[in-house]
Amino acid sequence: MKNLEQYLEVSAEVKQALAEGKPVVALESTIISHGMPYPQNVETALNVEKVVRENGAVPATIAIIQGKLKVGISKDEIDYIGKKGLQVIKASRRDLPVLCARKEDGATTVAATMILAHMAGISVFATGGVGGVHRGAETTMDISADLEELSETPVMVVCAGAKSILDLGLTMEYLETKGVAVFGYQTDELPAFYTRKSGFKVDYRMDTPEELARVFHVKEQLGMRGGMLVTNPIPEEYAMDHDYISKSIEEAVEEANRLGIKGKETTPFLLDKIQKITGGTSLEANIQLVYNNARLASAIAADLSKC
Repeated sequence: MKNLEQYLEVSAEVKQALAEGKPVVALESTIISHGMPYPQNVETALNVEKVVRENGAVPATIAIIQGKLKVGISKDEIDYIGKKGLQVIKASRRDLPVLCARKEDGATTVAATMILAHMAGISVFATGGVGGVHRGAETTMDISADLEELSETPVMVVCAGAKSILDLGLTMEYLETKGVAVFGYQTDELPAFYTRKSGFKVDYRMDTPEELARVFHVKEQLGMRGGMLVTNPIPEEYAMDHDYISKSIEEAVEEANRLGIKGKETTPFLLDKIQKITGGTSLEANIQLVYNNARLASAIAADLSKC
């Protein structure tokens, strides 16, 4: 892309790995700034990178720092984003040119991470959960830009399903309309972030990383636009009871409605509220499912590098 080099900065390690055809896994930064408190956010981010390395891939944590679109940020930069926390702008597609022009900081959402990963040539991205259609969206039209990005940008997103604070039925319908297939890793049922159950079926079950890599490779060979959504259930030992977490979410949603919280503030508020309701259990579950997704994404990236 013309003039991209003046805005995009890929770390030397990531650049070398891509040039040599080694597996690389993109990681988002909103989980650092908006996902949990400091210093736990920084510790988790560094541990996710460690998990990726231990599973044979190179991690590329993505963020916007002083207007630079950075793919593969340093430990100091992760600490910088973590300390600033909620002061960092939660950046989606629409925010990228503004942050670059103003030379400001931004923590990338799923949508923005997909965009920057694709710019750098990275095909696999591990995150916690994707955004989706919010409850009550039939009147509010509150639908995450993550879903639109999945229909446009050729990056495979490995997650623990859509966040369970969402309307999962409408999220699945929206993805179908946009032509985005939802894959379940070793499951027929859509996982719902904190819990392995949702009551909704995935489009396709895949039992090995190799199968997922092969499908993505064929999609690329066919010249089809858009990404792939791989849903990987939270490990059994960290999964929360479906009824318990559903009740906690209902309480949090009711409070958000009562306080008039809307738009991009909704998800951080709900996740924080659920953490308090569950006495921190949801935060530990969140951390463990991210590690689990990083392991799977690394295995897929390794198989994809052999295609």
